[in-house]
Amino acid sequence: MDEIARGFLRAIELILELDPEVIEVALRSLFVSLASVTIASLINVPLGCLIHFHRFPGKSWMINLIQTLYSMPTVTVGLLVFLILSRSGPLGDYGLLYTPYGMIFGQAILITPVILGLTISAISGVSDDVRDTAISLGADRMQVMWTVIAEARGPVLAAVLLGFGRALSEVGVAMMIGGNIRGYTRVLTTAIALETSMGNLEVSIALGLILISIALVVNTVVSRVQGW
Repeated sequence: MDEIARGFLRAIELILELDPEVIEVALRSLFVSLASVTIASLINVPLGCLIHFHRFPGKSWMINLIQTLYSMPTVTVGLLVFLILSRSGPLGDYGLLYTPYGMIFGQAILITPVILGLTISAISGVSDDVRDTAISLGADRMQVMWTVIAEARGPVLAAVLLGFGRALSEVGVAMMIGGNIRGYTRVLTTAIALETSMGNLEVSIALGLILISIALVVNTVVSRVQGW
């Protein structure tokens, strides 16, 4: 018990002292997660609108599949992305494996079902009167889509923030695609796993506190957005 208490005290000291390695890992985690959620949002928010506004065979089945993928294990996604980025994979020539950019690609795939499914749910909650009014005022299909997105901006933003939280806290893709290379691809979650296995509890706790703090901020923002 005393060891754990000392670990917490030393962890707080590392954070307050702005330990270079701790700060580096935290900033890299933020960069990878923000980049992945930006890419995933730019693709999946408009795609969610297209799925919602169009009728086609198997639409309900597709939505059910997307929602099922919410809980897809990160190691499964990591394996899939590893096969894609490996030398024998379709994107092997780009050399993305064991790089931050490969991690961004993998995390963008991981959070795609979350952002896509929640975007569809958010848009489904918008009254048909909004779309009918936009059409009556002469809006084209693209303008109607952005009008509906603007009306559902709160839930859509919440979906994006939840995707960011999932990207930040996952470890499977980061470990398998990034390789946990010190000073290059090591992020908060992989660093916590490594430092704990090495017995460096102070550093592990410090990184854990930073990760929990960021998650707390994200959840607080999500709650505020949903309240608005």
